[in-house]
Amino acid sequence: MSNRSEARAGARAVAPMLLGVIPFGLVAGAAPGTQGLPRWSAVGFSAIQFAGASQLAAIQVLGAGGSALVAILAAWTINLRLVLYSASLAPYLAGVSTRKRLTAAYFLVDQNYAVAVTRWAAEGDQQGGDRRLAFHLGAGVLLWACWQLSTIAGVVIGGALPRDTPLDFALPLVFLVLLVPVITNRASVAAAVAGGAGAVAAAQLGAGGASIVVGTVVGIAAGAVVDTR
Repeated sequence: MSNRSEARAGARAVAPMLLGVIPFGLVAGAAPGTQGLPRWSAVGFSAIQFAGASQLAAIQVLGAGGSALVAILAAWTINLRLVLYSASLAPYLAGVSTRKRLTAAYFLVDQNYAVAVTRWAAEGDQQGGDRRLAFHLGAGVLLWACWQLSTIAGVVIGGALPRDTPLDFALPLVFLVLLVPVITNRASVAAAVAGGAGAVAAAQLGAGGASIVVGTVVGIAAGAVVDTR
């Protein structure tokens, strides 16, 4: 297959996942307004960060009065999984130039990682690095475009709603939707319960935006202890 055909294949592979991406993007677009931030800052978050869960975490931290440093730390903590993703994909793209791999890194999100690593592991060494990159970018660019348009739609829809519309409830719901599928054993249950409790306790004690970081650290520690035992 040519690079163009691989790009189309990547877009086709990830297309069914857009049904979940679009509602998430609408929430990400409406979220800054519900947190007292400029509504159109959502577009900047989506273009620069392009990572839904960490975008919402950063918005929530800033909306709660946390500093930019704490917001960045919260986003980085949530995005640590991307380090594992990139390490997993690196052998498949070993022959690709650094510039192209940096481009691929920008478009790396959960959905196109899943379709890429599944396809590449199944096909073995039948494809070269450039064709694999084309598949990854085909999926990533479609996701990126859908995310940006969904974010803009969320800004417009959120701005048309009354200010007292309780859209902010969607933020914790989005995180719960992301959390539930990964609770598969005792360690993940312990991490979820301890992390949630730690974040709530820190918020009640006046930690503000730092409560997310506190919850993350407590959850990781609890999960590690249970997993070790």
